[in-house]
Amino acid sequence: MLQSRCCGQKRKHPRAKMEPNIVVLGSCNIDMTVLLERFPLPGETLQGEAIECYPGGKGANQAVAAARLGVRTTFLGKLGQDTWTDFLLRSLINEHINTQYIKIVQNVPCGMAIIYVLKHTGENSIVYLPGANQYVDTAYVETVLPVLLTADVLLLQLEIPLTTVAHLLSVLPPKRPLVILDPAPVKNLSSLPLHRIDILTPNQQELQLITGCSDAVKAAESLLRQGVKHVICKLGEKGALSVTPQETKHFPSFPVVAVDTTAAGDAFNAALAVGLLNGWPLEQTITFANAAGALTVSRRGAQTSLPYKWEVDALLQQ
Repeated sequence: MLQSRCCGQKRKHPRAKMEPNIVVLGSCNIDMTVLLERFPLPGETLQGEAIECYPGGKGANQAVAAARLGVRTTFLGKLGQDTWTDFLLRSLINEHINTQYIKIVQNVPCGMAIIYVLKHTGENSIVYLPGANQYVDTAYVETVLPVLLTADVLLLQLEIPLTTVAHLLSVLPPKRPLVILDPAPVKNLSSLPLHRIDILTPNQQELQLITGCSDAVKAAESLLRQGVKHVICKLGEKGALSVTPQETKHFPSFPVVAVDTTAAGDAFNAALAVGLLNGWPLEQTITFANAAGALTVSRRGAQTSLPYKWEVDALLQQ
């Protein structure tokens, strides 16, 4: 029988917000990153150049990115009980993230991602094992709902069960946080109340898989017709495409030497949330997010590559 316990800082009742707050509900993983000259072909055995271990997971990455960008951040999720538990928990606590509502699930491993990174381009390919993340269920959401409702911006991803995300979106009251959903890994979104999503942030491949349309603008517009209020398509080195019912606009990226693209999208989403939290105009917000993503790809690892606000500000001033 599975058991769980809370961990992190001493548990307290959620209180009224004293300052703007980002809450992240999502995954926390250990990332095993393998450096390669090229991706292996089917049936091929290929020698790697190095393997490194980093704290990761889309949810935890977004929480760390938001905290480094100077915003009060709470992470909600579950860890397994294995060699990596303390390492992953400490990686969040060291960033001054509120971890008091994380639960540890006994007799279950932590989530894990095997990440293949090309040495010369930084391009990656990822295999994800959910581990304890699959136990971030609707019962857990009900337990932490008061915490979720303290958020000004709520960041979600799909490395936790889709049913959990659907349930959370359906129970949010009319006066709710602004919701940003990163639809990765790609899943069928038909079960989600899309009208409850303020901003959807797929990359170009995810957008095509979700909609079946290869034209990014038309694909985004189809999601708007289904109820999503704003689609921002992450285009990697080409920047980002913003599509709303009022306008479509492209925002260029920043030229950097790509070392590892892992967590670039997570940095983008967190920076997007920070800009919105600060009440910045859309152009300033997405430009800030593009800069955060660009800095992330210039360094290796997931959370280890995420920039601090002063670094993003410095890039913007160049």
